[in-house]
Amino acid sequence: MRAAIAALLALIVMLPAPVQAWGFYAHRKTAEIAEANISPEARAKIARLLRSEQALGTPECPLKSIEDASVWPDCVRREGWRWGYTAAWHYRTAPICEAFNPRANCSGGNCVTAQITRAHRILADESLPAAIRLEALAFMVHFAGDVHMPLHSGDNEDRGGNDREAAYGIKPGLNLHSIWDGALAERAISDPADPVVRRYAPAERADLGGGTPDDWGRESWEIARGFVYPTAFDTDNVCAAPLPKETALSQEDIVAGVPIAKRRVQQAGIRIADLLESAFAPGPLVVEERQRGD
Repeated sequence: MRAAIAALLALIVMLPAPVQAWGFYAHRKTAEIAEANISPEARAKIARLLRSEQALGTPECPLKSIEDASVWPDCVRREGWRWGYTAAWHYRTAPICEAFNPRANCSGGNCVTAQITRAHRILADESLPAAIRLEALAFMVHFAGDVHMPLHSGDNEDRGGNDREAAYGIKPGLNLHSIWDGALAERAISDPADPVVRRYAPAERADLGGGTPDDWGRESWEIARGFVYPTAFDTDNVCAAPLPKETALSQEDIVAGVPIAKRRVQQAGIRIADLLESAFAPGPLVVEERQRGD
C-alpha cells in the first residue's frame, strides 16, 4: 500500500502545473503594478477598506489585499446561486466583422465596461458602508483587467475564441481564448530581465494610461480584429469567409503576440492605479464630476 501511495504521489508531482491565467497570474500582476504606482494616501485608504472583509461573507474567497481583489470576482462567481448574476460583467464581446459599437451587448449595464464605471462610482462614494465599497473595489480592479484581454472584447461568432480549438506551439487541446487568457499572458510577463511590476516613470504612465473603459474595450477589439484572429488563422481578411474551427499558433505567432499581451497587462495595471487615485481623491467634487460625465 505504501508503495502504491508513493507511486501515486510521484505521478502527481510529474503532472504539469496548471497555467496561471488572467484569472490568477496576470490579474494579480495588474494589481501589483497598480499598487506600485499609487500614492501612500490611496494605499492607506485601501487598507482601511480591507478591514471590512469579514462583512462580505466570502470566507472561501479572501479579500485581504489589492492582489486578492484582482481575483476575488472570479472566485465568488463559482458560487452560482449567490453570484451567478455577475457572470456577464466580465466581458463585452463585439463582432470583429461589424463596426464597433460601445453600447451594444450591454443590456442593463451587464457588461464589463459599464461595471467598471459603476464600481468606480460606488468606490468613490464615502457615504456608503465600507463593505459595499470594498466589494466595488474588487469588481473595479478585476474588470479593468478583464477589459484589456483582447478576447474579452473581440468575437467572431465563437464566444471570444472559446469555440476555436487551438494548439499553443506543440501543446494541443486548448482554445484561442484560453491561450490569450493563460499561456501567452504568462509568458509575456514572466521575463525577469524586464519585470512589469515596478514604479513607472511619468512618461511611461502617460503612454500606458488614459482613456475610458469604452476606449479600453475598443483597443482590445481592435487587437482581436487586427492581430489575434489574422495571426491565428494566417489570413489578412478574417471576415472574407468563415474561419475553421481548429488552428495552431506557431512559435513565430507566439513570439509576435508576447509584446502585445505584455503591454495590455501593463496598461491595465497603470489604468487601475489611475482609477484608484481618482476614486480616493478628496472631496465630493470627484463623484459629482463623474455623475455629469456618465
